[in-house]
Amino acid sequence: MIIANFKSNGSEQMIVRWVQDFISNIDNNHTTLGIAPPYTYIEKLERLLSDANQNNLKVGAQDVGVGSGAKTGSVSSSMLADLNCNFAIIGHSERRKIFNESNELIREKLKNLISSKLTPVLCVGESYSDFENKKTLITIKEQLNECLLDIHIPQDIIIAYEPLWAIGSGKTPNPTDVNEINEYIKDVVQSATSNNYVPSVCYGGSVDVANAGSFFDCSNIDGALVGGASLDGKKFALIANEFNRNN
Repeated sequence: MIIANFKSNGSEQMIVRWVQDFISNIDNNHTTLGIAPPYTYIEKLERLLSDANQNNLKVGAQDVGVGSGAKTGSVSSSMLADLNCNFAIIGHSERRKIFNESNELIREKLKNLISSKLTPVLCVGESYSDFENKKTLITIKEQLNECLLDIHIPQDIIIAYEPLWAIGSGKTPNPTDVNEINEYIKDVVQSATSNNYVPSVCYGGSVDVANAGSFFDCSNIDGALVGGASLDGKKFALIANEFNRNN
């Protein structure tokens, strides 16, 4: 799956232009694509895609709350289901860093998504310090175990490996290294989940048109979580085209 994460960007005009640019540049597409706009543009984006018969494009959310009730400002998984969302991103490094989200909180979000039959896109990744000190695998295993241990996955779950030092920096790890880490992630998730679930594992971190193909050539990189480059409908379409050529 190739997922566009708009983050806190966008406007109604931008959403309209994005869909037009995407449609003008996408090849015959057999890949499931996801778009995660800000909450305020979910319904508009769904209408535009439906009108354009873009059925391979699934709309999701950038985050989810931990339930309904007295949680001002929070959007629950059942509300996302009412909006016809297909998935939600959880555990993104920006949520962990800026909002101090813990693995325990992310685990609760994961369970809520499962209860509402939405696909979780769980992000994991190491800091530059962990990378420098060769603690990448230790950090990732800890994140996965604390979020997934003994959980039964009754539906799809996508893991997005996103090294913190690569996000928005223009720096990317070697695709061969990412491939090995993604294989490790699949093994850890299979061991951690109660039903031995083997997930799809994407890569995120400064993915763009120029480098996407080098990642998609790798057997254990099942897609991408695209940030900055996804804000341009043409660029996102070209990344999806590159994935189709490699699969």
